[in-house]
Amino acid sequence: MRAAWLLLLALSLGVALGQEVDPREEAKRQKQLLLETAGILPTELIVAQGEELFNRKGPSGKTMAECDFGLGKGVLEGAAARLPRYFLDTGKVEDLDSRILTCLTRVQGFKPEAVKRSEVVAIAFYIASKSTGHKIQVRLLFPQERELYALGEKLFYARTGQRDVGCATCHVTYVGRRAGVLPYADVLGKDQSWTHWPAYRYSNDQIWTMQDRIRACYGNIGHPAPALYSLPILALEVFLAYNNNGAVVEEWPAFVR
Repeated sequence: MRAAWLLLLALSLGVALGQEVDPREEAKRQKQLLLETAGILPTELIVAQGEELFNRKGPSGKTMAECDFGLGKGVLEGAAARLPRYFLDTGKVEDLDSRILTCLTRVQGFKPEAVKRSEVVAIAFYIASKSTGHKIQVRLLFPQERELYALGEKLFYARTGQRDVGCATCHVTYVGRRAGVLPYADVLGKDQSWTHWPAYRYSNDQIWTMQDRIRACYGNIGHPAPALYSLPILALEVFLAYNNNGAVVEEWPAFVR
């Protein structure tokens, strides 16, 4: 399997050194190539791992089926497509990653320092897979949700870092083309920029949720990345998800460059 991934990466670099191609079409090509060479996609392996972790009993003796992701205990179908949202039991807005962390600690009894990031991501891949085919439906019913949306909007349009750019530079101003050394970006809105994550990145053999994507974006603009599960990340997620309401999740987890 590892050899197949290395072959895929080498082919990807060959494309990168040649002429530019449509990133979506190239992702489809690389996905098909990996299926032909390895017989299975990394996303399938991670989803299977996430399912095992979801059904694992924690120190409390409970599995994650006792967790409520917004539609009732153990209900996963379409749940990820409605996140982030405000949860009454924690009194705060949570995205998929932070809700998983809440379930692991408050319901299953794991100590926060014992929770591995790789496990959170795997569980996120599994839960997100249950929203494939669903529409994004994120509401701003609670004051906490509206406050985070307002903060996320400010952060999205703010110019910062060594390059004096921001999220909007790539996702509004320079959509479809490069902003200096920054890569091609998707448009804000119903062009499925939100529904690309969580995803497997074939270009670097990594699995990312939206939290990882946002942190990487901050690195691209030369700004220190916010901490995982932090307020800036949640605010940006609320803003992005709400602006993608109505977009259909074609495939979660996705397969991207």
